[in-house]
Amino acid sequence: MERTADHPGSLDRPTPVDPVALDPVALDPVVLDPTGRDIHAESAAIAARGPATLVELPGRVLAWSVTRQDDLRALLGDPRVSKDPRQHWPAYTSGAISEDWPLHLWVSVQNMFTAYGGDHRRLRSLVAKAFTARRVAAMRPWIERITERLLDELDAAEQPVDLRERFAYPIPIEVICQLFGVADGAREDLREVVDGVFDTTITAEAAQANAVRLYGIMHELVAAKRENPGDDLTSGLIAVREDDGSRLEEAELVDTLILVISAGYETTVNLLDQAITALLTHPEQLAAVRAGTVGWADVIEETLRWQAPVANLPLRYAVEDVEVGGVVIRKGEAILAAYAAAGRDRSVHGESADEFDATRADKTHLAFGHGVHYCLGSPLARLEAEVALPALFARFPGMELAVAPHELRPSQSFISNGHESLPVRLK
Repeated sequence: MERTADHPGSLDRPTPVDPVALDPVALDPVVLDPTGRDIHAESAAIAARGPATLVELPGRVLAWSVTRQDDLRALLGDPRVSKDPRQHWPAYTSGAISEDWPLHLWVSVQNMFTAYGGDHRRLRSLVAKAFTARRVAAMRPWIERITERLLDELDAAEQPVDLRERFAYPIPIEVICQLFGVADGAREDLREVVDGVFDTTITAEAAQANAVRLYGIMHELVAAKRENPGDDLTSGLIAVREDDGSRLEEAELVDTLILVISAGYETTVNLLDQAITALLTHPEQLAAVRAGTVGWADVIEETLRWQAPVANLPLRYAVEDVEVGGVVIRKGEAILAAYAAAGRDRSVHGESADEFDATRADKTHLAFGHGVHYCLGSPLARLEAEVALPALFARFPGMELAVAPHELRPSQSFISNGHESLPVRLK
């Protein structure tokens, strides 16, 4: 089909562009690499085009990638920007975004991730009860026990070991599954389908099948907890719904569980993975940590800046025309939040922006978002890293990568920023 400039963000028509505000070179969108083989090189190329650049997602869907940290922060806090496609993305409501679009689940779920205004405040207030400072702090002994058990298992494992599989994955999965009462037998299936959600190389058919499987798991969880309520957050959300059915619809309940369970561990897996990788490939930084001149909080925040766990987050929509650095994003156009690019913004972090340096004074990042959609689970993710990382490096002081750094393969995704595996020798 021929492309025209009539409707934004459609499958076969590019977003209309203000020819005065935008350099002509940017009229040709950057086609994102679905394999995510070099997220930072791609992000740098996009950022070089300007503060907001058209990119093409799988399925020929177009969006504006906003890469500069100050611009992105302003956009994330702007009430003229929505995450609700049903209200503010004409391409979705017109049917141009079909159900077989590989990223459909990212926009179709009905929870606080895609809510706007009063709906968002209502849904967020329900989930916020799961992540109060008191509740998160009370999880520390529990996380410590999980970590120690995993370290004991690693101690007895054959070398080399895959730390992503044997350490970075199990901690957050066990924490979030116990928190929401997911049965042991369902956890492996849940992990597989969540991996599928973040896989941007997935085919349309596989994405649809994966979504069906994910919803099946969640509906089974809700049914089990409705029949046998427990001391878990799924039972708590069900109780809220049944006390006041107008506050949490069934679809919202299931979609909220999809959000908090999947996002609740994927970002933490990548944070642990990238922090371990950073220290093993920067021995002088690790030495500073062991000498006490650099704290673990510094390592965590610099990792979040240097390797944002979520590189690009789909999608937001302009409620009305919004200007970003001289570029006009028109009402109804889609926006991609480029967290990885923002973390390496040279206007904020200077010429060393691409370098891992836990001693840098300014570690400002947007890895957990900003504004009303700021990640509720960020305190829990930081706590898991604060417990797990020092315990790992204390138990195995001679740990080293089992492959050359350039042999580490990135996850098959331009959304999730981690590795397929992290082989190490524990010595």
